[in-house]
Amino acid sequence: MTDSPRIVLIHALEESVTPSRTAFREYWPEALVFDLLDKSLAVDLAAAGHLDAAMTRRFVTLADYAATGSGAGGMPAGILFTCSAFGPAIEAVKNRLAIPGFRPNEAAFRAALAQGDRIGLLVSFGPSAAALSREL
Repeated sequence: MTDSPRIVLIHALEESVTPSRTAFREYWPEALVFDLLDKSLAVDLAAAGHLDAAMTRRFVTLADYAATGSGAGGMPAGILFTCSAFGPAIEAVKNRLAIPGFRPNEAAFRAALAQGDRIGLLVSFGPSAAALSREL
């Protein structure tokens, strides 16, 4: 791995791009961060009311594409999915990847659970509430 690892962010909401990039600039500025955005995923999840097999296949396709792109920083060192509403699809993808893949809430949930078992959950994208509640 180079000193500047290539990290791919996969977004389902346009609103996730700026805060994700800001966090990387602040906490891991040497990472070379690249974005893949499919806004139709969030729209389709909201319309369907649940995650379906077609949406999961789209996550697999995006992750396969992200994992094979090389260039500045070499091959991707990891993938961060930035929309927590797609937890089961992300888990399906993580099991296929040869590189690390992460849900956006993994570290936050670990930190919250380390504080105790009375945890409030607030979401900015309604369809993520059920998936996050189950995951937590």
